[in-house]
Amino acid sequence: PATVSRCGLVCLHYGVEVPKGKSGDKFLDWIGGYFEGNWSVNPHWDADFKELPEHPITRGVKPFKIRDEWYFHMRFRDDNKGKLIPILSDVPPKETMKRGDGAHSGNPDVRKAVAADEAQHVAWAYRREDGGRGFGFTGGHNHLNWGNDDFRTTLLNAILWVAKAKVPKNG
Repeated sequence: PATVSRCGLVCLHYGVEVPKGKSGDKFLDWIGGYFEGNWSVNPHWDADFKELPEHPITRGVKPFKIRDEWYFHMRFRDDNKGKLIPILSDVPPKETMKRGDGAHSGNPDVRKAVAADEAQHVAWAYRREDGGRGFGFTGGHNHLNWGNDDFRTTLLNAILWVAKAKVPKNG
């Protein structure tokens, strides 16, 4: 669709990857960020989500650690057209950058970010100016993770939040 005015959009794992340019610009408008080839990377690592923001998406979710193919160094909006709220963030281990450069594996910018211990947002909520909501989640490669209550509750809460349904107190 050319527009997603006032409606919600949830994108999971590979669904957050689109080409830079027109498609990437639309994702910035719709969900606030996306995986950009030759900028973002997709290594497997154990993300440790020790701190969670207070947000309807995190209701009933306890800090958790889980291995997945976590995409990071995402391309996010850098202006004030909406509100981006990091939901799951962690500092990737240095080992994630032991891969060569490539469209999905590494580049000088991401190596610099990892060397500086910059937290990377692997799940985020986005509130658009038109009232619509978006959510991006870069995990989901390891299907076994859906058995983890905190992993699963994060996603279920996000779907409810994006649909503007009430997220229960305990998720």
